[in-house]
Amino acid sequence: MRTATICGAAMLLAGCQMTSDVALGGAGAQPRPIEVESITYRTSPCYGTCPVYAVTVQPDGTGLFVGERFTATTGERGFRLTPARYQAFKALLSPLRPTEERRDVVPGEAGCESYATDQSGVHVTWTELSGATQELHYDLGCNKAAGDGGSTRLREAPSLLPIEGLVGRR
Repeated sequence: MRTATICGAAMLLAGCQMTSDVALGGAGAQPRPIEVESITYRTSPCYGTCPVYAVTVQPDGTGLFVGERFTATTGERGFRLTPARYQAFKALLSPLRPTEERRDVVPGEAGCESYATDQSGVHVTWTELSGATQELHYDLGCNKAAGDGGSTRLREAPSLLPIEGLVGRR
């Protein structure tokens, strides 16, 4: 019995080593850095027929589209994007990423000095592997007349993703 336990443990350890070598690309290979963050971009309703959907993208290029209302496709659809497209999407949204857990740019809050009614909103959530999140809630009617860069970035962001056919119109 003791021999079987020792042999089982030895095989388990050998399997772990073999798995590690394969995961690293072979013996002596250097580990690749892994980004651990996903970004979710979600639109909110307006007083008309604005598309309501959410997309979540990962650094490895996987994405999930969830169409809710006024989209060409409703329900969940997976998609792929290149790592370069992910990086461009991330870079476009990066200046808007809050330093605190949550930032609201909505009527009545700092950052929304002027307001155009009947606009949709965008909610962006950055999620780390640890589960920690940072959220931006942005009403696209805020500072619209002033040409606020945040609103422009948020309106442009979906064009970096291969979802045009899923959303339909913008």
